[in-house]
Amino acid sequence: METESPKLKRALGLVSLTLYGLGIIIGAGIYVLVGAVAGRAGMAAPLAFLLAGVLAAFTGLSYAELGQRLPDAAGAAVYAREGFKRPWVGRVTGYATLLVAMVAAASVTRGGAGYLLAIVDIPLPVASGLVIIAFTVLACWGVKESVYIASTMTLLEIGGLAFVIFSAGDTLGDLPQRISEMWPQDSSAWIGVMGGTFLAFFAFSGFEAIVHMAEETKDVGRTLPRAVVLSITISAVLYMLVVTISVLSIAPTDLAASHAPLCLVVNCDSPNMALFPIIAIIATLNGVLIEIVLMSRIAYGMAQRNWLPSFLSRVHVKRQTPITATLFIGGIVILLATSLEFEPLARITSALMLVIFVIVNMSLVLLKRQPKKVQLSLEIPLWVPICGTISSLAVLAAEVLS
Repeated sequence: METESPKLKRALGLVSLTLYGLGIIIGAGIYVLVGAVAGRAGMAAPLAFLLAGVLAAFTGLSYAELGQRLPDAAGAAVYAREGFKRPWVGRVTGYATLLVAMVAAASVTRGGAGYLLAIVDIPLPVASGLVIIAFTVLACWGVKESVYIASTMTLLEIGGLAFVIFSAGDTLGDLPQRISEMWPQDSSAWIGVMGGTFLAFFAFSGFEAIVHMAEETKDVGRTLPRAVVLSITISAVLYMLVVTISVLSIAPTDLAASHAPLCLVVNCDSPNMALFPIIAIIATLNGVLIEIVLMSRIAYGMAQRNWLPSFLSRVHVKRQTPITATLFIGGIVILLATSLEFEPLARITSALMLVIFVIVNMSLVLLKRQPKKVQLSLEIPLWVPICGTISSLAVLAAEVLS
């Protein structure tokens, strides 16, 4: 008699799933990208982040509904297959999603370099490789343990941003007098804002990772959509405060020139700020752990459908984790993280992600025309995925034409 294959363990509630999403959104996105976005958008960097947040909100709501309709570890790949009714569309989307996650994990690792080098002088490739190995082992250990450790690190990330807001927040008093500086005055400035929005979009990437944990979430129909909405909302509020304080405190050109831009804002050279680089390192490297967990679930879900080799769908009997997929993914991320720079990685990630978001939003539009198979706790109007499609195409086109 055949024994039933072990399944993924449902261990995640609303708090742990929201912190999981926040952990992957916050990190390299704001701790590093504030400088890159300021370099493109100048004083209008807060506007670039706001536009990116609106874009993320449209698509995030689409993911929230799709996660209820099709609670599957393969995520966007399944949405595309069911929406377009073409297996090859789902397969290509799955490959693209996996590639995005790999590149994002590598970029997060590289993004922590500036803060890491602020406290210790070691070769970056060696440090990156060791971090990825350690987090790959942790991801194999168990989803509950991985997400709980990532959640603890996420709280430290949020604490770091709260520290920036607290220590430099008095500059917000200058906002009424300087707000006109943050509005683009001509077409070239708007081109810079759109370029900044393209990069800032990477800072919001991560909410889509929540849906890949659907098979490991308790009461997925209620928990998953709430976790998506909460993670986007909390990160958007933190981002707008931190970015506004940053450009009011430090010239955008100086932020852009720094590998550790928030260290300029809080003055890490001060003895009282010695802990901030450590918090920043934790923030950026936390994303590595979460991305490895995410990628292993995508590979697991795709292997179950024979879109990837079947050995990647093996689940450890005791740990109930896709251990083979996790080890395989960790090896690829090591290669990427030790060979590519941060900003090109972020740009590649944003471009691929926008293409995937177009497909996901269109998939929901198509699914809404089909009979509903499950009761939804959050059902969005049709105009939301339509706006998500149009806005994703607009930002992608602006980057291509700039």
